[in-house]
Amino acid sequence: MDMAQPLIPTTRLQQCFPERLVTVAEGARVAIRECGQGPVVVLLHGIGSGAASWLHCAQRLAGDHRVIAWDAPGYGRSTPLPEARPRALDYANRLDGLLEALDIQRCLLVGHSLGALMATAYAASSGARRVARLVLFSPARGYGAEPLREAGRQVRQQRLDSLERLGIDGMACERSGRLLGRNPSEDAQAWVRWNMARLNPEGYRQAVELLCGDDLLGQGLPSMPCEVHCGEDDVITAPEACGVLARTLGAPFSLIPGAGHACAIEQPEVVAGRIGHAHRLIVEGAACGKA
Repeated sequence: MDMAQPLIPTTRLQQCFPERLVTVAEGARVAIRECGQGPVVVLLHGIGSGAASWLHCAQRLAGDHRVIAWDAPGYGRSTPLPEARPRALDYANRLDGLLEALDIQRCLLVGHSLGALMATAYAASSGARRVARLVLFSPARGYGAEPLREAGRQVRQQRLDSLERLGIDGMACERSGRLLGRNPSEDAQAWVRWNMARLNPEGYRQAVELLCGDDLLGQGLPSMPCEVHCGEDDVITAPEACGVLARTLGAPFSLIPGAGHACAIEQPEVVAGRIGHAHRLIVEGAACGKA
């Protein structure tokens, strides 16, 4: 093996963050990766990624937490949703079925990018009974709100045209660099491309419809504590936009130094630290009778 080549940690992925399939309502399947024991942390990935992208964070959390990352419907081996143009509540319902099947009564829910839209919809609806705290990294608001719909139509067309023109492999080569900060390592670049190259066209199309047709704020505000973080070099969901969302959610906001949009890949130690801190706040709140 040429040690100058970027490291794709597939062996570590299978050993430390193995995949399994969980059957939920109506025979649908959800692929998850899981490691560790303790209080449950549930991780939802973004539109150009998958459960495997959380590997490095999961390894850092596994000593004190049970970490579960899903492949969203239509991603990996997860059954797509039946709707051609699903909304966040459709993904939220599938997530609720997964947590029910796993008998998870309480968790810290983490959403990255489009996963933040799904996570917020779940936390503001049926998930209110299961989610102790909501943590959003570089949240994508979506384009479903009236002032954003024209921009959403343009983004939808651009994304679907790129899929048709380039295919998944071509998109992974063309778009992956935009997910990283100013000085990404070769390993980070390779890991972002590897994850993006494993997208399923059907699941990606459904996710584009979600991004362009729904609104993170459309289901109301979650009742549980929430916090928002963003890579300081993020050009996909810029810090200014994430800060606005945080203020609307009444949530504290912080930047992640040295990271672009794919913050969990570029700065896994920092991201895992933020998640661990969020869990400590849950424990402190429970001790004070607030959770």
